[in-house]
Amino acid sequence: MSNTNALSAKDRIAGLVDENSFVEIGAGITKRSTDFNMQEKSVPSDGVITGYGLIQNNPVYVYSQDASALNGTIGEMHARKIAHIYELAMKTGVPVIGLIDCAGMRLQEATDALAGFGQIYQMKAKASGVVPQISAIFGNCGGGVAVMAAMSDFTFMEQKEAKLFVNSPNTLEGNYTDKLDTASADFQKTASTVDFVIEGEAEVLAAVRELVSILPENNNSEAGSAECMDDLNRDVPDFAAEAADPAAALADLGDNNFFLEVKSGYAQEMVTGFLCFDGMTVGAVANRTKKYDEEGKETASFEARLTTAGCEKAAAFVKTCDAFNIPVLTLTNVEGYATSVEEEKTIAAAAAKLTAAFAESDVPKVNMITGNAYGSAYITMNSKHIGADMVFALNGAKVGMMDANVAAKIMYADDKDADLAEKAAQFAAQSGTEAAAARGYVDSVIEPASARKQLLYAFEMLYNKCEYPIGKKHGTI
Repeated sequence: MSNTNALSAKDRIAGLVDENSFVEIGAGITKRSTDFNMQEKSVPSDGVITGYGLIQNNPVYVYSQDASALNGTIGEMHARKIAHIYELAMKTGVPVIGLIDCAGMRLQEATDALAGFGQIYQMKAKASGVVPQISAIFGNCGGGVAVMAAMSDFTFMEQKEAKLFVNSPNTLEGNYTDKLDTASADFQKTASTVDFVIEGEAEVLAAVRELVSILPENNNSEAGSAECMDDLNRDVPDFAAEAADPAAALADLGDNNFFLEVKSGYAQEMVTGFLCFDGMTVGAVANRTKKYDEEGKETASFEARLTTAGCEKAAAFVKTCDAFNIPVLTLTNVEGYATSVEEEKTIAAAAAKLTAAFAESDVPKVNMITGNAYGSAYITMNSKHIGADMVFALNGAKVGMMDANVAAKIMYADDKDADLAEKAAQFAAQSGTEAAAARGYVDSVIEPASARKQLLYAFEMLYNKCEYPIGKKHGTI
């Protein structure tokens, strides 16, 4: 890295784990290659420090790449060290955290370096869904290293110095860095790979610590935060006004107003993130129609429609939650699908992915309808019809095929004498929460102020939920 104020590989580990808890593994390992005069070059620890430590007394395995040793490039032994801690992590059921600062493949080692990349990819694939994998990018993360980061469950990126790219900006047709720096954090936070963009190395490390504290150690353990000091019966009087921006609404619902938004800059019409109810970590997926700043002023608005990017963002998040036994909450306010020629190419497949992610997950699932819930887009958003355990609706919410006025115009398009207002009123009677509750599609119609305690009680009731899915290798959606 060019930044002279950047922390060293060892300093980053020290800033990540609890004081004096890190134990290094493989400190004496270094390169074996002698090609291209490599025997004359010193590569301490082969450019990566590996070991284990504690984060808030939770065990973790860590690797931290050393940009001062051949620019942190990955060679045979470098890769072998990372693969080894993955082996240990899967045996012990402990998360793996990678601190990335790497110029890519070590060219001097040619096919041995290629084999090393493949070894890391294989171990990351095997560990997926077994232990949480977190990558934090501080310097370069290009080419095959970007694929490594994308194979993690969560990826952090330092705002100023980190660079993430498969192809550098200057190699993209019609582009160059000064025109658009596609490797920058500003660009990547609007894309699908990076979950968190944070300014400052110390701040990134603190954010990683916070995430680890609410995640489970592995797929057989439970996720939770510290003991809840919040009132379990606390009302949320502003919830109805906040519901249009779920980032604000979810913070109001959770213990101590905590909500950790994931991929906040990507597909902003769909909000994903974590909150806690009575100390239990819950994943949240929500439709957004407005975005507010810290002062409550509206900064952006969105249609209440599912988009390709939003569906794919939510589907990946739900699958991660399900893999690690994290319950899922949805706040539903959706009227249909995005309507454009480009969306028409992809929206069906993306909505299918989200529908399947909800339907196949066997964790506790609770849905709260905060606005309109129309058509098959509503079904996709964790409805009772695809497996939600509990469904709540706020007073005034609507559940049905579509807006009543639109439905009347369609049904009586050929009847010039039809009273469309009357027909719309008849259709609306079938679209209220009362009609849905009468059929068992909604379990309870509630006041917005009681949303926190109603959701908290529901998740506590579902705590011991157990399903036995049909045996199969995997789905194809």
